Amino acid sequence: MPSIPSLSRFAVLNASALVLLVACGATPDDAATGAAPAAPAAVSKAAAPGGLKINTSPEQNRIRARKVDAIAAEVPAALREKGELLVGTATSEPPLSFVADDNVTPIGVEEDIASLVADVLGLRLRLEPTSWENLFLAVRSGKYAAGFSNITVTEERKDIYDFATYRLDQLAWEVPKDSTIAAITKPADIAGLSVAVGSGTNQEKILLGWDKQNQAAGLKPVQIQYYKQAADTYLALKSGRIQAFFGPNPTSAYHVAVSGDTKIVGTFSGAGPTLQGLIAAMTQKGNGLAKPISEAIDALIKDGTYGQVLTRWGLSNESVPKSLVNPPGLPREQ
Repeated sequence: MPSIPSLSRFAVLNASALVLLVACGATPDDAATGAAPAAPAAVSKAAAPGGLKINTSPEQNRIRARKVDAIAAEVPAALREKGELLVGTATSEPPLSFVADDNVTPIGVEEDIASLVADVLGLRLRLEPTSWENLFLAVRSGKYAAGFSNITVTEERKDIYDFATYRLDQLAWEVPKDSTIAAITKPADIAGLSVAVGSGTNQEKILLGWDKQNQAAGLKPVQIQYYKQAADTYLALKSGRIQAFFGPNPTSAYHVAVSGDTKIVGTFSGAGPTLQGLIAAMTQKGNGLAKPISEAIDALIKDGTYGQVLTRWGLSNESVPKSLVNPPGLPREQ
């Protein structure tokens, strides 16, 4: 398999995979610092067409951080004694979490953030890819110390789990690089357009809402198209069969960077127009781990290693200024 990700990597994005991207308090005091200077991020030998250099080999040479004793001391005693942070991840697409060129080693932004957090907490990181359903069961039972898997904070999930945020939950409008569409920021901007979206996803719900508003205002309806494979979506975009794709920002940003064929002309909160969605590490409810994870993320934000990881994967636009424990999440279903 080549070192630079190709369009074939996006074939794994079927409708069910997109559903998990929909879905994924107290503010901690300033965390102690003292993390190590970051090692240079590993990159491939050549830049991809869009300019982002990506290392997809199993030898990731991840950016690392030093243990922060004051934060590590807050880790639950049983976990400290074990000395290991077992993290589950269920995403299967770049740049979130995917397998390296050896088709075995899990890599991606989720793994990198989990690795940095483990460093600050003074724990060995052990990653375990799993199914979306098992991820939640394993965290709830305590098998996994945490889930790092593009998990959105929701009010319903907060009943059962604790969360420590580390990225914005963003959706993106992606169009061909030579498109005359300059920006998509409001419903009227998509009136009459042919748009692809994943079936059953939160972005489909938002798109349908925008289309309903447009039609009520007498504007042209959106022509909505559905494709099971991401590769089919991008071929339709390149050939002109569709004019825009509304999907998760991480995968769109990654595709823009590595392909050079498209551009993003607007982003939108995955939580809708009234709330900024947040991606978080998920832990067992009440086990005391969410707070030290949150403080570790704050330390990583302060020392710059957090920003370097997001830049490495082309996700700087999803950075947060501070980690939050159990913030307001997506509202409950009515």
